[in-house]
Amino acid sequence: MRLGLLFHDPPPSAANVEISSLAYDNRQVREGTLFFCVRGYTRDGHDFASEAIARGAAALVVERPLNLGVPEIHVPSVRVAMAPAAARFHGDPTARLQTVGVTGTNGKTTTAFLVRALLEAAGRRTGLLGTVKSVIGGVEHEVLRTTPEAIDLQRTFAEMLDAGDEACVMEVSSHALALHRADAIHFAAGIFTNLTQDHLDFHETMEQYYEAKRLLFTELAPAHAVVNVDDPYGARLAAELDGTAITFALEHDASYRAGAVQTGLDGSHFAVRGPDGVFELSSPLTGRFNVSNVLGAFATARALGVNADTAIEAIAASGQVPGRFESVAEGQDYAVLVDYAHTPDSLQNVLEAARPLTSGRLHVVFGCGGDRDRGKRPLMGEIAARLADRVIVTSDNPRSEDPAAIIDEILAGSGGDVEHEVDRRVAIDRAIATAERGDVVVIAGKGHEQGQEFEAGRKIPFDDVTVVRESLQRTLSASH
Repeated sequence: MRLGLLFHDPPPSAANVEISSLAYDNRQVREGTLFFCVRGYTRDGHDFASEAIARGAAALVVERPLNLGVPEIHVPSVRVAMAPAAARFHGDPTARLQTVGVTGTNGKTTTAFLVRALLEAAGRRTGLLGTVKSVIGGVEHEVLRTTPEAIDLQRTFAEMLDAGDEACVMEVSSHALALHRADAIHFAAGIFTNLTQDHLDFHETMEQYYEAKRLLFTELAPAHAVVNVDDPYGARLAAELDGTAITFALEHDASYRAGAVQTGLDGSHFAVRGPDGVFELSSPLTGRFNVSNVLGAFATARALGVNADTAIEAIAASGQVPGRFESVAEGQDYAVLVDYAHTPDSLQNVLEAARPLTSGRLHVVFGCGGDRDRGKRPLMGEIAARLADRVIVTSDNPRSEDPAAIIDEILAGSGGDVEHEVDRRVAIDRAIATAERGDVVVIAGKGHEQGQEFEAGRKIPFDDVTVVRESLQRTLSASH
C-alpha cells in the first residue's frame, strides 16, 4: 500500500513509498515496513529508528525530525497516529466485523465469554480477544496482554474476517483506552461492568481511571452502550450519556432488571424484566456478581438482535469460565473455588457469593501482586478478615518486590488472627488439608494464570486449578 493512503497529508516525497507492513517494535521490521517511533515509559522508539532502517524500514512515523535518509511522517503523537493508520492498512476490518467491547474493573472476562456464546448461538461465528485466551476463526491462541497494541489489534481483526468470523467480542482495558490502542474500532456495542479500585499505579486517581473507561462510550461511540447502573460509576456514565444507554441492574430501575434471584453451587436462577417482556433465566454460574454479568450479556445480545429464546438457551448451556469462580471437585465433601479476584471489590464479591454456599467455615487463600497498586493491599486484608472465617495470606505475583513485605502490607489491614505463608503451594495445601465437610475454600488472585512471576522477569509454571486438584488428590488419598 502506498504511504499516501495511510496519512492525509504526507510529504510529497513520501506519498508514493510502498509499505508492506507496519511495526512499532524494531525487531519486527522487515523490508518495506513503516516503523512507528512510539515513546514508551522506559524506552523511546525514536532511539531504535536507525536499527529499524537497517532492517529494511521504508519510512518512519516520528514526533521529531530524525533525518536518517528515509521519508518521515511528522505527527504530534505517534501513539495516536498508529490506530487509524493500522485500520486503513488492513482495510478497516471492524467496519465489517461486528465488534463488542467490554470494559470495567471486574467481570470483563465472564461477560465477554457469555456474549460470544450468545452470538455464536445465533449463528454468528465470533472471535474473542481477552485475558484468558483469544479465538480467531475457531482456533484458540495464548494471550500476552488483555488488549493488544493497535497494529496487532487491526491485523487480528483482518485475520478474523479472513478466517470466516462475522463478529468479535473483546475485553478493553483502561490502559488500552488511555493509550489509544482501541482507537479506530467501530464498536457495535460497548459494555460497562463496574469500576472499583485497581490500576492506580497507572491512573493515579479513581477519576482518571473512570475517565479512561469512559472513552469507550464517548470518543469511540459504540452503536449501543450497555451499562450496569448498580455500580455508582455506571449510574454516572448512564446519566452522562443522556438516556441513550441500555441499562441493567439487580438493585435499581433499569432497561433490564433481574429479580427473584436464587444462587447456589448448582448455578443461578432469576427473572429478567426487559423492554419486551419478562424472561426466566438459568445459568451454571453462581453468585450475584455473575447474575450481573449474565444480565449485561443478555441485554447486549438482545440489542444486537439475538432472539430471546436463543439467548436464554445459550446462557443455560454456557459452562464455567476458566479461573472465574471455578469449582474444582475430586469427590471431596467441601467446595473449592478458584477465582481471579485481585481487587478489593472483586474479593468482596467472591466471598459474599461464597458465604451462602457455606454450611461450615469459609476459608480464603489470597495475596497481592508486586509492582502494582499498593493501596489495595490493606483494603483486601480487611475484607478477607471480615468476610471469611479463616484467612491465609500468601504470595500472588511478587515480581520485583519482596513477597514477605507485600504480605506485611496486607496483614496491616487484616489485624486479628490471620495466617500467612509465603509459598503459595504450601498455603493452598494447608487450606485443603484442614477443610471439613460443608466448608468452602476460595483460592483467589490468579485464576486462569499459568505462571507465577518473580524478580528479573523470572516466571515459574503455576496454575491454581492444577495445584488445587493435586492437593485434593493427595489429601483424599491420605484419608482412605
